[in-house]
Amino acid sequence: MNERTLPPEALDAWADALRARFDLGPDDLPVSLILDLARDVANGVARPAAPFSAFAAGLVAGRAGGTPEQVRDAVAAVTELAAEWEG
Repeated sequence: MNERTLPPEALDAWADALRARFDLGPDDLPVSLILDLARDVANGVARPAAPFSAFAAGLVAGRAGGTPEQVRDAVAAVTELAAEWEG
């Protein structure tokens, strides 16, 4: 593991640091949901599309009001688009 590889427990610590820095609750930063989104986009579209798509889902959710449900809805929409992608 190199210095840019994050073990699972470090990811949890990073998520906790983000929550603390930006006053977010556990439902505001759903780590597994976002990782699943990144996986689905990387496999269905292209690897570089994963972080861009996660940002887009967050932007869409934020513009819709930013509730945890709106985050899940935005992620579901991006995941659906990736599953249908024929590029």
